[in-house]
Amino acid sequence: MSQERSSSSHPDRGLVVEPAKPKLKQPQLYKVVLLNDDYTPMDFVVQILESFFAMNREKATQIMLHVHTRGRGVCGVYTHDIAETKVAQVNEFSRRHQHPLLCTLEEA
Repeated sequence: MSQERSSSSHPDRGLVVEPAKPKLKQPQLYKVVLLNDDYTPMDFVVQILESFFAMNREKATQIMLHVHTRGRGVCGVYTHDIAETKVAQVNEFSRRHQHPLLCTLEEA
């Protein structure tokens, strides 16, 4: 009789509760794109790629040549806030050094 009483006083005894698993959506990604112009020196573009996108000299040179020959090139793919910040940093740095180099972002 004492067993009946304890199980009736705790109706949830013996139930297993699984933690909720929220369905998380991956954040939208954006490409940071560098646009070619006829005035910005190639060395300056390489410097930007090394400084703002953590590329080594070889990778930065490859991307710079791609931008130079094709008119545009992707520097990286990031979440919106990071991409937007990198675009602003590159554009501000270019203006400060009196170069017309433009950086934009696009949905990936």
